[in-house]
Amino acid sequence: MNISEVAAKYDMTPATIRYYESQGLMPAITRNQSGTRDFQEEDLIWVEFIKCMRDSGLSIHSLSKYSELYQIGEQTLVQRKEILVEEYQKLLEKQALINGTVAKLEKKIENYDVKIKQYEEAISTEKELG
Repeated sequence: MNISEVAAKYDMTPATIRYYESQGLMPAITRNQSGTRDFQEEDLIWVEFIKCMRDSGLSIHSLSKYSELYQIGEQTLVQRKEILVEEYQKLLEKQALINGTVAKLEKKIENYDVKIKQYEEAISTEKELG
């Protein structure tokens, strides 16, 4: 699969994929005999993983370190897990903040629903009386 096809599949631009590769966020992409990127299944797994992690706010630094450790091998399992656990904790903190904001917005929207209903009833009553 070429880079344009991969970009379309994951709703990314080819430039973004090239950037991620250049920053070490994933192992080097497989290339065909003419040197063109030729994404294999393992490459696609990396692209999907990196996209998911970046969309969730993980830093390029953390992902680059994770990829570097992955390429070293099994002896880095503990360090890789530590990176993921740290990023997981950060996401949980963000989620808690977002959940708090969602709850506040729900209350605010409900308050507006009540005020709009009261306003509409007042207008209706005025029309009936006037």
